Amino acid sequence: MVSGVEMAIFPLLAILVPFAGMVLILALPRKAARWICAVAAGASLLACLAAAALYAQGGMQAASIPWFSFGSVVAFGFTVDGMSTLLASAFVGIGFLVTVYSFAYLNKGNREHPDEHKKRFYAVFIAFIGAMAGLVFSSTILGQLVFFEITGACSWSLIGYYNNDTSKKSAMKALIITHIASLGLYCGAAVLFLQTGSFELQAIAQLDGGWKMFVLIAILVAAWGKSAQLPFYMWLPSAMEAPTPVSAYLHGASMVKVGVYIFARALLCAGPVPVEVGWVVVVGAIVTMVFSFLMYLPQKDIKRLLAYSTIAQLSYMFLGFGFAIFGSQLAMQGGIAHIFNHAFAKTLFFLVAGALSYTMGTRLLTKFRGLSSKMPLLAIAFAFGALAIGGLPPFGPFFSKFMILAGGFEISSQSVLLLVIVIVAIVESLCSFAWFLKWMGSVVSGTPSETVEEASPLPKPMAVVFVVLMVMTVCSGFIAVAWLG
Repeated sequence: MVSGVEMAIFPLLAILVPFAGMVLILALPRKAARWICAVAAGASLLACLAAAALYAQGGMQAASIPWFSFGSVVAFGFTVDGMSTLLASAFVGIGFLVTVYSFAYLNKGNREHPDEHKKRFYAVFIAFIGAMAGLVFSSTILGQLVFFEITGACSWSLIGYYNNDTSKKSAMKALIITHIASLGLYCGAAVLFLQTGSFELQAIAQLDGGWKMFVLIAILVAAWGKSAQLPFYMWLPSAMEAPTPVSAYLHGASMVKVGVYIFARALLCAGPVPVEVGWVVVVGAIVTMVFSFLMYLPQKDIKRLLAYSTIAQLSYMFLGFGFAIFGSQLAMQGGIAHIFNHAFAKTLFFLVAGALSYTMGTRLLTKFRGLSSKMPLLAIAFAFGALAIGGLPPFGPFFSKFMILAGGFEISSQSVLLLVIVIVAIVESLCSFAWFLKWMGSVVSGTPSETVEEASPLPKPMAVVFVVLMVMTVCSGFIAVAWLG
């Protein structure tokens, strides 16, 4: 039998090691920064994998371990279950891969943003990784709030990394909008404590119908803000002013996943949920999905297109959680799996965008043609990213999206409107696939354009990261299904 202390030690290490790395980066010379960041991220990943192994060894029984208390009130603790171990490993692992990618991206050979890496980048980035591990493993809403705010501060610093007027405005926009939304989490925490005398997320189940609805809606508002859903979406496209490794981490595995994660965790702890909350979730999700799809149709800048695509994919996750409130466990599992699967696919696609701008000095899709004959690995990676986000099997997002939509059909007999929402989501999925297929055909095939002909070589660290992420875009669906059962 695995004890609580044994179960907690690895999540604790996964959180503390990155913050220790941040301190070392700030204290030591600049040339050591990227190596300390990589080692700290790698060690945190090993701790997450060890926590997952211990969870499996204990019979995959979920555990909530109190760690720090004020008297009888638990302020911080750890939740070790299928969702936390799966997603923490993904978020920290992607952070490690993005760090390796950054070795090549942040240098003077970058044709879009010639740069020498700074200690500031790696110090903040490793803190971001630690904050994500902390948020995922936290068993209390107070712990979530602390790491919620740390991720906001880290994103502000990283979005404004280039320190020009545009990037500073974008960083401030992200900070203000997400912090307005975060008031929901503060309100939810306050009401939860006043009604139950506890900050533990499991206490949500003790609330009566009215207060439970209030707390869940309050958490949902905070989740919408972090995950760039209507009406809080506008900070995410502006965040493209950040270096592409930051954009990849923001969209794939960190900032935007904070929202969907805290809402999913609240639902898992809440017990029966008022159906009114379900309607708010599914209507908000489908409206945001359609809006973001229409917004990315005219985009020619690959990063802005991917930004709006991210908003749509996050809507699928919320849709799965909304269907779960109406009674579909399949949709709930699909929503969690989609967080995992989308993380690898979107990180890959964003890093491909970064490689295109690094080697060619532009982000305009209309400038790229005939990539396969000049840069075959980059062309294959582009195709993997496009097909995965488009939802084609055997890529991971296909399986999780299928689970969400199948779960929607499960509960659609409860209301004609639910059936309409499922059908609209299917139509959006088909149109999204067609749009990404169109750009894939344009970019990958044909005679190389002048921009592609003049491209500089792809750095080896980028190539290695692409190979790992391409493998994971195929394997992630099988891993998620096996792990979540």
